[in-house]
Formats: sequence, structure tokens, C-alpha cells
Amino acid sequence: MKDGQRLWTREELILAINLYCKLPFGKLHRTNQEILKLSQLIGRTASSVTYKLVNFASLDPSLKARGIKGASNASKLDKEIWHEFYNNWEILPYESEKLKAFKYHTSIEKECLIDENELPREGKEREQIVKARVNQYFFRQSILASYNFTCCITGIKQSELLIASHIRPWGLDEKNRLNPRNGIAINALHDKAFENGLLTITPDFQINISSILLKQNNNEIINNYFVKYHGSKMTLPSRFLPDTEFLHYHNLERFKP
Repeated sequence: MKDGQRLWTREELILAINLYCKLPFGKLHRTNQEILKLSQLIGRTASSVTYKLVNFASLDPSLKARGIKGASNASKLDKEIWHEFYNNWEILPYESEKLKAFKYHTSIEKECLIDENELPREGKEREQIVKARVNQYFFRQSILASYNFTCCITGIKQSELLIASHIRPWGLDEKNRLNPRNGIAINALHDKAFENGLLTITPDFQINISSILLKQNNNEIINNYFVKYHGSKMTLPSRFLPDTEFLHYHNLERFKP
């Protein structure tokens, strides 16, 4: 470590990895407003924060699979925090959002854009609802950032029309509810088809349409919105590649061939 430099703390690294998950990979640069905001919060330069995010990229298995190495000098604590986060999606997203809200001297409800008018005033029920909403917020931000706010089927880039869809449903796999590799960015129409087994994505990332819809190929709307995508490849994310085991499950258990 150079003279004058100080070691990163655990809290700083948790805030950094939270940001890493929610920024598109192509926007990890020192002029990014979110990076500047975090650098001011923790008293570090934007370059230092950016370099730390690139250190995390070097530990990301989805990037390694694509031949992207990131920086090569991640510290021991970097690796510990990364593996702790990566293996505890059901715990650490909420903890990192709570820490972020505390550091910015705001409520977690405001930080995660939760309408407090929709919440009970207090008590255990409120806590449970807030935690679920915070986790859903983190999952959506992570998925949309990974796909650069683009639908993996159609290429639509209007975020208001996009869903962070679970491959294995939220209610069936508690451990992987918040795992970004259990999610895809998809428009609302195709999300509904995916949820109901009328569309699937194979473990080699091919889009398949159910024969229920393929048989309606004389219908112009079905052709334009479904049939034309049959057999094409999905748009892959820049990180958090969908887990092939989850895709295999969807093909076998959810899809209506």
C-alpha cells in the first residue's frame, strides 16, 4: 500500500459491491454520477471507487466465462466480501441497502423508493413488507443493470416496460430469490408468457415458443410477438449469466412444448 493510502473497510466494500451489482458493466468509470456520489460519501476518489469495482469484476464468474478479467490485484478482504455476498443473496442485499440508507442519513424506504403510504404504520408486518420490497428493488436493479436495461427477447430498452423475471419462481426457491443468475430482463408481455410456460429459454440460451402459440401462426399478432422469435438466441447480460440449471428446470417443469 502506498504512503497516504488507507485500507478499505468492510462497510465501504459492502457499499461498493452493492453499487457494482446495480451499475451496467459498461458504466464503471470515474465520471459516473453514482460512483462520484459513493466516493464523496466514503471520502475516497472516484478513481479509487472505480478501481475497486473493477477488482470485483475480476472475481465475477460470469465475466471470467466471457474472458473479461477485470483488475488483477483484488485484496483478501475484497475476495471475502465478494464470496460472502455472492453466496448469501437472501441476506446481504437487504443488509447492504440498510447500510446505504444509514450512511446517507435517510430511511431505507426512501432509499429504495417504497411508498410509505402503502405500508402499515409500524410493527412486525411493516418490517416484513419493507424487507421484501427492498429485496425486490435490489433484484430488479441488479437484473436490469446486467442486461443494460434491455429486454433479452426483443431488445426493448424502455425500462418502464421491463420486468426482472425469475427463472425459478420466487415462491419455490427461497435461497435463490435474490440470486441475479435466477433472473432475466424481459418485457411485460413475454414475462407473462414465460411465467405461464408459453415461452422458454434453453440452457444454451435459445428462445423456444410453445406449440400452443406456434399453431396460431396465421395470426399476425402472434407471429409478430412470438413466432418470429422461435429458435433465436436471447440477448445475454454483461454479467450474472442465467444459471443453466435454472433454465433446465424451466424447460422441463414450466414450459408447455
